Amino acid sequence: MGNLLYTIAVILVIIWAVGFFGYAFGGIIHILLVIAVIAILLRLIQGRKV
Repeated sequence: MGNLLYTIAVILVIIWAVGFFGYAFGGIIHILLVIAVIAILLRLIQGRKV
């Protein structure tokens, strides 16, 4: 479950970067960024190793 959460977070950050530079997704991309950051923070707080 931890690896899946980390993978989703990385994918969301990549999608955010593409949307940020391409202006394709508008405001939704920032919501995805927030979700990705929360997922990464949860992983760091839990202290699980990759």
